[in-house]
Amino acid sequence: MYRDNTKVVNIGGVNIGRGNPVAVQSMTNTKTEDVKATVSQILSLEKAGCDIIRCAVPSMEAAGALKEIKKGIHIPLVADIHFDYRLALAAIENGADKIRINPGNIGTKDKVKAVVMAAKERNIPIRVGVNSGSLEKEIIEEYGKVTAEGLVKSALMQVKVIEDIGYDNLVISIKSSDVLMCIKAHEIIAKQSGYPLHVGITESGTISSGNIKSAVGIGNILYQGIGDTIRVSLTGDPVQEVYSAKLILKTLGLVKGGVTIVSCPTCGRTQINLIELAGKVEEMVHNMDIDRELKIAVMGCVVNGPGEAREADIGIAGGKGEGLLIKKGEVIKKVPEEGLLDALKEEIVKL
Repeated sequence: MYRDNTKVVNIGGVNIGRGNPVAVQSMTNTKTEDVKATVSQILSLEKAGCDIIRCAVPSMEAAGALKEIKKGIHIPLVADIHFDYRLALAAIENGADKIRINPGNIGTKDKVKAVVMAAKERNIPIRVGVNSGSLEKEIIEEYGKVTAEGLVKSALMQVKVIEDIGYDNLVISIKSSDVLMCIKAHEIIAKQSGYPLHVGITESGTISSGNIKSAVGIGNILYQGIGDTIRVSLTGDPVQEVYSAKLILKTLGLVKGGVTIVSCPTCGRTQINLIELAGKVEEMVHNMDIDRELKIAVMGCVVNGPGEAREADIGIAGGKGEGLLIKKGEVIKKVPEEGLLDALKEEIVKL
């Protein structure tokens, strides 16, 4: 497993690399300058299971806000910097636990060195970020187009710039909106570098398309033992990013515990509003403090429902205007449709 051989990097108390659990990361979409809104969103992300949060730092005001934001949250904060090295210096000064830069767009070697030395002084990790949309012109010309090999070459070139300054507390990120290219790039770089890798499919799209692309891409990479932190990038509420990332990890067996919901796809036998009910069950468990592994089945009819729910800890199977409450494969009671959700919640609390 590549992940067992990577360097350990500490991000504000969260260790990644060398077999440590894969950390879930997200990014705020509030204005970083709005401390109250940003803290509120981060607290919601914490509740959803986010391990590391990244905030855009497009201005000195945003950099200054990091100090106040840090006071109100409980997870490490990464400052996302582009173009202006002074923003990176200010972010470090205001307590960022890690900074994300692309040395190629920070400026001259002196400016890059100033950032690296400031990070080194506080032992703050630097995430070197490269993506297919900002690949250097000379690399595109070398390979004829954007390629996985080009992404890796760019990332390792940027890493060497920082290593030559005398710092190796680094995390690498190589992202593409092309899923297959992204997978290939990670396969290549895992053989060439021992730094922890942050994995994601950039600009993956809306919740629907983005979840599919991210599950295929991130899931494939993680299944090969590659990757130390992940972000599911979605055009939407970042809390959904965390739910999706946690589900990818759980599906791959990389995290234990928590809730698994299984529900049938519905068919002509379905006589209750299963789609709405399954959505409400999912929302309900997200808002419950469940610290054990729990499998919940939400089935649409009493023909196959009890059988399909047998392996679940608790489940419901719909009928005409009513449904069955099932526990460990045994029918407990019959419940009117409008009372199914409350009955299920009551049994979950008992468990």
